[in-house]
Amino acid sequence: MGKKILVVDDEHAIVDLLTFNLKKEGYDVITANDGEEALTKSEKDNPDLILLDVMLPKVDGFTVCRKVREKSATPIIMITAKEEEVDKVLGLELGADDYLTKPFSVRELVARVKANLRRTEINETASATESNIMKFGNIAIDMTKYEVRKDGTDLELTLREFELLKFLSTYSGQVFSREALLEKVWGYEYFGGMRTVDVTIRRLREKLETNAAEPEYIMTKRGVGYYFKK
Repeated sequence: MGKKILVVDDEHAIVDLLTFNLKKEGYDVITANDGEEALTKSEKDNPDLILLDVMLPKVDGFTVCRKVREKSATPIIMITAKEEEVDKVLGLELGADDYLTKPFSVRELVARVKANLRRTEINETASATESNIMKFGNIAIDMTKYEVRKDGTDLELTLREFELLKFLSTYSGQVFSREALLEKVWGYEYFGGMRTVDVTIRRLREKLETNAAEPEYIMTKRGVGYYFKK
């Protein structure tokens, strides 16, 4: 069987469209039409990825995202009909890995699904083969267990936050643009929406740095991008 995808949307036409196209790509699809059903199925069926609409009956998509993220690192792609930046930022801050704004092309959505699943597969393969801990000051990054410790205390990072930290620390001192980070960490070329990187960087700094306003590790190269300082 293929990877299992949970499609959550209260518009049946969209659910049918996504289900048809994802099954064509070989995925096993389960569906939910409201937030309560989404939470139940995410726990019961353990999907490999969740496509999650923001505007849902009973429990909204943001709440679903937050509750799923409390228990699981399953990749979540938020789908919203709103153009407002605040909605996209909120989804990312709650732990979503990606977002799409309606209307979107099925081709683009399938590409996002493949990219996010591919990143998960790469991480699983790496965790089975790597066996090293990188240390920077009071920070220790366990590449095998996908854990980060600060002064001996475990930090709660999302998968995407860990991936970003791992990538930047692996290439310490090298500056990467937002576009490059989206391609290398998120796994695809992404035009527009560079705020995705900024939000993830901010979340990472808040967890990693002693003072997020004066970072010691995740640095900004004004007008260029971000880098990890040794």
